[in-house]
Amino acid sequence: MMLVNYIGAVLLLATGFYVMMTKENIIKIVIGMGIIDYGLNLIIVSIGFNEGGTAPIFTMSELKPGMYFVDPVPQALTLTSIVIGACVTAMALTLCIKLYEEYGTLNSSHIRRLRG
Repeated sequence: MMLVNYIGAVLLLATGFYVMMTKENIIKIVIGMGIIDYGLNLIIVSIGFNEGGTAPIFTMSELKPGMYFVDPVPQALTLTSIVIGACVTAMALTLCIKLYEEYGTLNSSHIRRLRG
């Protein structure tokens, strides 16, 4: 079951990188960045998963030998990553609006200052 998560995460990462490298529209590049963010979040959550594990919320009387818990650190990191990803996406879209106001296009090959 976990293999499906890893395959899905790799597909999301590959799709995001493909979109970022091949598209010239800046909005599509921002969407590719978001897809990469989703793939990384899936990897982080999948690493923290423990088959048969329970929530790490317990009292001392509930502890038994051989109990497995799901690691809460990757879940906390993923929540932080979601918030940071939303802020980065908002900032990138704001820059897209400013680029459109300045140059009248979102095609990166037509924007004079983005030519390599």
